Amino acid sequence: MKNRVYLDWNATAPLRVEAREAMIAAMDLVGNPSSVHAEGRAAKGLVERARAQVAAAFGAEGADIVFTSGATEAAALACAGRGLKGAPVEHDAVRAWVSEDLAVSPDGSVAVEDPAMSALQLANSETGIVQDLPRGLAVVDATQGFGKLPVAFNWMGAGMALVSAHKLGGPKGVGALVMPRGTDLKARILGGGQEMGRRSGTENVIGIAGFGAAAEAAARDLAEGGWDRVSGIRNILEKTIEARAKSTIFVGKDVDRLANTSCLIAPGWKGETQVMAMDLAGFAISAGSACSSGKVRASQVLTAMGFDAALAGSAVRISIGPDTTEDEVLRFAEAWCRGYERHLSRGA
Repeated sequence: MKNRVYLDWNATAPLRVEAREAMIAAMDLVGNPSSVHAEGRAAKGLVERARAQVAAAFGAEGADIVFTSGATEAAALACAGRGLKGAPVEHDAVRAWVSEDLAVSPDGSVAVEDPAMSALQLANSETGIVQDLPRGLAVVDATQGFGKLPVAFNWMGAGMALVSAHKLGGPKGVGALVMPRGTDLKARILGGGQEMGRRSGTENVIGIAGFGAAAEAAARDLAEGGWDRVSGIRNILEKTIEARAKSTIFVGKDVDRLANTSCLIAPGWKGETQVMAMDLAGFAISAGSACSSGKVRASQVLTAMGFDAALAGSAVRISIGPDTTEDEVLRFAEAWCRGYERHLSRGA
């Protein structure tokens, strides 16, 4: 769509060139990775190469990487039936399987008293707030942080971690559960015993190839400092809006956040109205997690942090990436400020 500006990278990042090329190449492989003939071995080799790429990018060398249909399936595989504790700021895919017993402070940090029986996110998709992970967590949801933060599974001391391809420029519909080698895990999808008996079903060879290539490219970008530039662009966006619309609130501004994320509250201007106005102006943003689309309600994350329903319902998320330019965020800031000014004038 010509002339549109995409500012919703936390929902899904644009497909990387490296991932697209790997997927196109994988389409030419005819074999089933479970077959023992040459064609099957070629497909299996591609899956194992991607497994090694994801492990290296996530600092999980020596760990088991179980490919799934996405982080949501990985969350079910990791959390179901374990009686884990979680917090209201967790993604719905994790909250579906945990009790919401962990306390959330006004700055978005989560207090964890029993890591071995707790699940905790590395970074929040709506606010970008990064958690200080205690060692020994049962499950870490690294979906938003993987590829954006210098973290390694082998440093975490965690039992399991969830990751997803499309958050770092891979294809949609593929993710992984990461765990120490040989971890005992009950499969939820039974059948042919693929993925080391943890997740049956023929592997999504094309998607997995794209995941591996995207993970490798994301790790390279991170190592080369690409996200430092992103942080600078995000700060320009926030300062520009703040100078013109002084009543706005930037959630998590004074704590550790993802370099690309800005959660903005415009008191009295409903988040879904902002999203529609900006869409018409040519900018793609969101009013919260993409997985909550169609649900017109105040953000669970913001209410857990102590914001009242009116403020929580007036929030939008702008999330950018390495391809976002200063000109694009300045154009967005101008369009957003004009829209907010029109909203305020109508209420006068």
